[in-house]
Amino acid sequence: MNRKLIRPDLSEIKDQMTARTATRARKPVPPEQTHAENYYYSKQMANKTRMVIVLKDGEEIRGVIEWYDKHAIKVHRPTEPNILLLKDNVKYMYKENEDKDQDQD
Repeated sequence: MNRKLIRPDLSEIKDQMTARTATRARKPVPPEQTHAENYYYSKQMANKTRMVIVLKDGEEIRGVIEWYDKHAIKVHRPTEPNILLLKDNVKYMYKENEDKDQDQD
């Protein structure tokens, strides 16, 4: 009895594997810029919301955001001179009226 070894053609297998990987949809890369920061600043500027900006050294700056760009924020302060803050020095910020809500708790 003569037995014949059946071996698949490797080129066919490679074609099948590339077809499978090509049909698999990859998740799209998330956008680098979501524009959430721009939206937040624009909203606070339009409403002239009084903000508290806490710097990395703990100092608090109170005022209204007048304008911003990629690296800085200009804060208008009614009783003190306006100030230009580099965003790298800002630890966090919040609305001044939220400060009063926290004191009542």
